[in-house]
Amino acid sequence: MTSPQVLPGRIFVAGHRGLAGSAILRELEQRGYRNIVTASRDELDLTDARRVADFFSVQRPEVVFLAAARVGGILANNTYPAEFIHQNLSIQSNVIDAAYRHGVRKLLFLGSSCIYPKHAPQPMREEYLLEGAFEPTNEAYAIAKIAGIKMCAAYNRQYGTDFMCVMPTNLYGRGDNYDLQNSHVLPALLRKAHEAKVMAAPYFDVWGSGTPRREFMHADDLASACIFLMENFKAGQVGEFINIGTGSDISIAELASAVARTVGFAGRVRFDPTMPDGPQRKLLDVSRLSELGWRSSIDLATGLKDAYADFLTRVGDGSRNQSPAGALGR
Repeated sequence: MTSPQVLPGRIFVAGHRGLAGSAILRELEQRGYRNIVTASRDELDLTDARRVADFFSVQRPEVVFLAAARVGGILANNTYPAEFIHQNLSIQSNVIDAAYRHGVRKLLFLGSSCIYPKHAPQPMREEYLLEGAFEPTNEAYAIAKIAGIKMCAAYNRQYGTDFMCVMPTNLYGRGDNYDLQNSHVLPALLRKAHEAKVMAAPYFDVWGSGTPRREFMHADDLASACIFLMENFKAGQVGEFINIGTGSDISIAELASAVARTVGFAGRVRFDPTMPDGPQRKLLDVSRLSELGWRSSIDLATGLKDAYADFLTRVGDGSRNQSPAGALGR
């Protein structure tokens, strides 16, 4: 196990209750880090620049993991683009600038694989950024995340900061959002399959044709990669940003079948091709990360079992919501 003294001083995990942030917090604690600072939304509104500056002035973190964001799937991104771009730009700008002004030694900013062009070659390499048009359904979110990348790069160049950017693939795992109105595809499928099983339904519905291919990574894997990079490298060593993923993908139809098996649902999966598919394929090229010495270790079957156990613990059979799987959460 890596020495808990590798990262210096106090560590602020922004967004510690979200999927990625909670996984980073767990991984830090498992590695022996104890001097960790967190703040709930009620305690600290990251869209409020003055409150963020005051927080940094009092807490004096030396390391920051910026995992806080307004996130969601196709429906939410397409329905609330103004909120997605405004809130994410505000959070990023406030935290990154406060980190510089209060002497933070290392920062890691979490972006998203949706930054890449809609028709980017597959798998997507870091150099494909801004080489084509965005996927229209998540353009606002993608632009906000790209702004975060460029802001870190600008501060590194002008001020000599060590602000690293990582681009995770689609995440799932403990602490996920299972609300069908605003969740991503994998947790939405878990909930739909579970509720179909409980109600002895003959099928459950899935948006789209089922043919698009996506890459899915357990949040604990992401946390491992983030801390590996922060402990062993500086921003200049990994480039403007670096992809984090598993290096393999699966069709939505295959995913739905895998979820049904995990849940124990024996009925059919029914696809609705009148609903949007999004890009036909999204797979990250993770060769740069592999060359640095890190690879994913949680396979999908194992990860789905862990995610379903989390769902049963946190949601179970309560408050069914039969709305279409979509997207709005943090």
